[in-house]
Amino acid sequence: MPVARFPQIRLPLVALLTAACAAGLVQAPAHAAQAPADDERALRRQLQELTTAPGGPPGAIAVLERGSRTEVYRAGVAKTGTGRPIKATDHMRIASTAKAYSGAVALRLVDRGELRLNDTIGKVLPRLPRAWHRVTLRQLLNHTSGLPDFSANPEFLALVTKNPRHHFDSRRLLDFVADEPLLFRPGARYAYSNSDNIAVALMAEAATDCRYEDLLAQLVYHPLRLRDTSLPQGYRMPEPYMHGYDVTPSDPPEDVSEVLSASGVWASGGIISTPKDMTAFIRGYAGGKLISDRTRRQQRKWVNGASEPAGPGKNKAGLAIFRYTTRCGVVYGHTGNFPGYTQLIAATPDGKRSLTVSLTTQINKTNKPELLERLRTVEENFVCALLRKK
Repeated sequence: MPVARFPQIRLPLVALLTAACAAGLVQAPAHAAQAPADDERALRRQLQELTTAPGGPPGAIAVLERGSRTEVYRAGVAKTGTGRPIKATDHMRIASTAKAYSGAVALRLVDRGELRLNDTIGKVLPRLPRAWHRVTLRQLLNHTSGLPDFSANPEFLALVTKNPRHHFDSRRLLDFVADEPLLFRPGARYAYSNSDNIAVALMAEAATDCRYEDLLAQLVYHPLRLRDTSLPQGYRMPEPYMHGYDVTPSDPPEDVSEVLSASGVWASGGIISTPKDMTAFIRGYAGGKLISDRTRRQQRKWVNGASEPAGPGKNKAGLAIFRYTTRCGVVYGHTGNFPGYTQLIAATPDGKRSLTVSLTTQINKTNKPELLERLRTVEENFVCALLRKK
């Protein structure tokens, strides 16, 4: 019998798959205030310079919306070896911005009285380890739960290393860390963990007796008219899509778009969408179309903590949303990174202005710290353009 051959990932898996984030408020890059002027020509140049920087993405797109006016900035290509530019309707992996979607599901269920923010794992998911039973939905949503991160577990990583397309039972991902205690007393501090949003999705399923994928469709996709958004289990990407790459200087970019199975990240980062749909999502989510004012007030009780990777300006964490305080003003949103992709979605508190930035390589503080700081500066300049009076 021939030995099966699976795609290999060039970068260390721990750097690619884990999303550990140091607790505390993240400051804006020191040079942000001296960044170039945020006129359209400068923004296009800055996006282009990201694609030509060492380790930079082969392609990048930024979508700004002010009311009904849309501006699209592009650089590079959707696939190396072609001249095709990225389009706002190209599919991509949205990485940890998917955590905002699981947050939207949970908060809508809170509004409907099917969950409460103070509901505990012990009450809703009693099969999970007794040591975790005091953790509340609120603590899962703002990453103060102390749950150990399943994606950093050696057994999980060994399976992915052996076969990156390994099909996991998404609803059993927390089993990888079931014998581990909490990292700290629930609520004591902030620590970004992929386990949190797996537990959020499981609580939503337990409260409704509905599959999480169906809840996404019912509570998020349909109300916001997201027609090209899905949560698959496999590794295939729907056409057309922007190809994601591992970009290591001195080596040619390696296409990793379909290297990993989405089943191993599920509610913490498995969604596939488009810049157009992500724009519609963040405008509705940040602007309050999905949840009541009462629940939004709870969502916006901020704690010290940053998204992963850190977003523009100073970061603070709410319930499945982050506040980015830039030199030009405040936006709410989320970031994400996954092999081949880096994402930012952000909008003004009323949802009337929004920014979506998508890159076709993974950039975070572990694998490309200098490029991340450069990206955050560019993102802040786009936020300033977004907030500038017209």
